[in-house]
Amino acid sequence: MRKILSCEFNLDTVCVELRLAGGTLLSIDCTAVENELANSMYQRSELDWLIYNDPLAYAELILNGEPELYLKAVTEKHLLG
Repeated sequence: MRKILSCEFNLDTVCVELRLAGGTLLSIDCTAVENELANSMYQRSELDWLIYNDPLAYAELILNGEPELYLKAVTEKHLLG
């Protein structure tokens, strides 16, 4: 992947927008990602937190990672006992 020059969440379009070296603009539709990946309110909440607080980590997770594994790991239920 090319070098990322900027990354931000655009509230008007509900997209994380990346500007790459060479002038390419990449837009990730956050609503579509949530509809496809999130199976619970906890997973949606985790994705929302990333979008608002660390859009670059969100973009890297969606583009380079395995978001299903990440969501499963961070939203696992731990029983006390």
